[in-house]
Amino acid sequence: MSPLQFYCLLVLLSIFGRGSSRDGIVGGQEAAPHSRPYMVSLQVDGIHDCGGVLLREDFVLTAAHCDKSYVALLGAHSLKDHESSKQRIEVAKSIPYPTYKTGDLENDIQLLKLKSNATLNCYVSPIPVKDCSCLPRHVLCSTAGWGDMYDNYTFPDRLREVNTTVIGKRRCAHTWPTVTRRMICATDHGAVQGFCSGDSGGPLVCDGVCEGVVSFSHLKCGDPRYPDVYTRVCMYNRWIRWVMRRY
Repeated sequence: MSPLQFYCLLVLLSIFGRGSSRDGIVGGQEAAPHSRPYMVSLQVDGIHDCGGVLLREDFVLTAAHCDKSYVALLGAHSLKDHESSKQRIEVAKSIPYPTYKTGDLENDIQLLKLKSNATLNCYVSPIPVKDCSCLPRHVLCSTAGWGDMYDNYTFPDRLREVNTTVIGKRRCAHTWPTVTRRMICATDHGAVQGFCSGDSGGPLVCDGVCEGVVSFSHLKCGDPRYPDVYTRVCMYNRWIRWVMRRY
C-alpha cells in the first residue's frame, strides 16, 4: 500500500467513525463527508444546478439535459463551507450523446471536458464503469446529490444519499411504457424516497461502480408508484472511450 493510499484509508476510517445525520435527497440521509470522492456539483454563478461524476481527471459524466455553461466543483461535501479539499474547474466543452435531442428520455447522457485536470487525491477520484452484464433485479444500489430534499425547493448544503433497488424492465414498463434497454429503473418498495430536482446527472452506484446516470422520474419526487429512471452507462462505453481518446 502506497503512503497516499494509507493516508486515504485513515481519512475514510475517521469519516465513517463520525456517523451521519438523517434526512436526504428524498427520504435519504446525509452522506459521510467525502465518502464519495467522485461526486461533482455542476454550478452556474456559484449555484448548484446538476450533479455529475468524475470519470477521469479531465472528464465528468452527467445527463444530457444538464445543458448550461458550468463550473465543476469537486472535492466538496458542504457547498457553502470553506473546505480545503474543494477544486473548482471550468468546463471547456460539453459533449452530449450524438443522437440526443432536447426533451428526449433516451440517450440522456453527456461528457464534460474540463479546462484543466483535477488533482486526484483522497477527496477527488474517479468512479469506475464496467462493460455491460446482466444487472440482477432487486440488487441494492444508491444515488447521491445536492438536490431537493422534500420536493418543496428545499435544497441541502451537504451531500445526501439514498439507497434504491433495481427493478426489471417489464415491471418498470407498467409505469413507463417507453423504457428501453438503455435505461435502468430503481425504486424503494413502498417508501417515499428517491432523487429529485437538482440531482440530475448524478450516479446510480452498485457495488462501487457507476451503473446509471440520474435521468427522469415522476413530478412528485420519491413516489414509490413511479420508479426513478437512470441512463444505463455501460450501453455507452464505446462512445465514452472514443470521446476521451479524441479529447
